[in-house]
Amino acid sequence: MIQVVRNLTLAVIFMAVPWLAVAEENAEKGEEGFTAYVEQIKQEALADGYKAETLETAFAGVQFYQRSVKADRNQPEFKLTLDTYLPRAVPEWKAKKAVEMYEQHRELLEKIGSEYGVQPRFIVALWGIETNFGSFTGGMDVISALTTMAYEGRREAFFKKELWHALTIVEEGHIPIEQMKGSWAGAMGQAQFMPSSFMSYAVDYDGDGRKDIWGSQGDVFASAANYLKSVGWRDDVTWGRQVQLPEEFDTELASLNVKKPLSEWQELGVRRYDGGDLPQRDDIEASVVIPDDKQGRVFLAYNNYDALMRWNRSHYFVAAVGYLSDRIRFPR
Repeated sequence: MIQVVRNLTLAVIFMAVPWLAVAEENAEKGEEGFTAYVEQIKQEALADGYKAETLETAFAGVQFYQRSVKADRNQPEFKLTLDTYLPRAVPEWKAKKAVEMYEQHRELLEKIGSEYGVQPRFIVALWGIETNFGSFTGGMDVISALTTMAYEGRREAFFKKELWHALTIVEEGHIPIEQMKGSWAGAMGQAQFMPSSFMSYAVDYDGDGRKDIWGSQGDVFASAANYLKSVGWRDDVTWGRQVQLPEEFDTELASLNVKKPLSEWQELGVRRYDGGDLPQRDDIEASVVIPDDKQGRVFLAYNNYDALMRWNRSHYFVAAVGYLSDRIRFPR
């Protein structure tokens, strides 16, 4: 009876959410179904104008990544807060290494920062948070990861679009297929760009004819800077700052959709974390962001906070990048 109820429940869920039925069916088919799916993908790509040679090269070693499916479906079983997340994302050794890497690449970073209007410390901070300064970019074959996620079915349209962009990258010769490595979801290289972001923002900064976000430091830094510039980055302001709220603060005002001049936040009782007045700049509008609750960390988010949210729509991610950039600016 329990099994009957379970099957009936699943049937109702599947009727309400069609992708669940597809995902369950594909999971049961396993690798045998994946092989047939790959052939289907190749025929679709061929019909869309991709060269047969490109497809043979790209899919020659394609494989089903059960790890990608598990990573996509599994959710954390414990609740993080910003106070527990930040020490993990930015341990002391990473803050020190960020300063070292900034100094090591200072000339290149300052040149790129000047050209794109992005403070170099933010380029280094993104590099550090995303891939530990290029040392952990993910070792999974990007074509396999994207094809697996499309086959899994939950977000097939999204991952097929990314797969098509990845095939374009292969066809344009930016990276040999055996070096096209990334995360379980297909995020690539030291910048961890999805293929669509690569197509929109990657830069051939060193002028060798390839946009190499895997191995060219100039391409990596310039691509990150180009992304930020393209989504509205300002190099005359920082990302935000931690602040104190008055006891009576209306938390309905805490939203990136609510923007006020700093003078208005000052009038509403918002203060620097040390209790001092907010900066006296009429050209800056900001939002109040409360990632956890009023007892946790609270930020006044400037324009660049929004830009970082375009990179990764997570307040924790933005706080980690911002915090690391501050540690580069003010090393201890």
